[in-house]
Amino acid sequence: MSSTEELLKRLGVSIDAGTLRLALTHRSYAYENGGIPTNERLEFLGDSILGFSVTDALYRDNPDLPEGDLAKRRSAVVSTRALAGIGRSLGIGDYIYLGQGEKLTEGKNKASILADTMEALIGATYVSNDIETARQLVMRLIGPLLKDAAALGAGTDWKTSIQELAASRQLGSIHYAVEGSGPDHARVFAAALHIGGKAYGKGNGHSKKEAEQEAAADAWRALTGDAGSGPTGKSAGSVAAK
Repeated sequence: MSSTEELLKRLGVSIDAGTLRLALTHRSYAYENGGIPTNERLEFLGDSILGFSVTDALYRDNPDLPEGDLAKRRSAVVSTRALAGIGRSLGIGDYIYLGQGEKLTEGKNKASILADTMEALIGATYVSNDIETARQLVMRLIGPLLKDAAALGAGTDWKTSIQELAASRQLGSIHYAVEGSGPDHARVFAAALHIGGKAYGKGNGHSKKEAEQEAAADAWRALTGDAGSGPTGKSAGSVAAK
């Protein structure tokens, strides 16, 4: 496992060693090591801090936006997909304590594990410091996503969004072609999205659903001319599906 000092440097915060290790301890590792404490309580705490920080920022920065739109944007940036994308960009997976089973199935790349660990790290930041330090961490991580208004609206569910867009433009029926490769414990999927028989988007992921979501996001950007954005401001293929 890599030095946690590098992780703290990437996060830009100080977390005491014990709390940091707890934040990185997945339940699979805890189970295999005598039932030691897991990061789930910190995850619970971090989830609340994340939700409040994002809600507060959206409320203050969008005085004319109705409640429904605020809720949709919040859902997009606090989703498993968005948090996992941030976790991957920070290389969080290399630091998580996982059981042997999760290691064999590439648990460090699973969206749910990455997202849960990100929330636990937010909680750990609060425990080791204070609420303002935790809020600042959230805004450093999530802040850039809040500026991506158009993609945030679609990013809650790319497959639904592309279906609605294709229907509104009468482009024809949607079809996903998905192929898997690699061993069972490290399967990778590639998806191609066709609308009306024409190719519009491609995506990759560790599950069929994830690959299809990425292909839908790629197609949505192609059709709207929003080539650089997505729910985490990254290109298609970089964000895990929820």
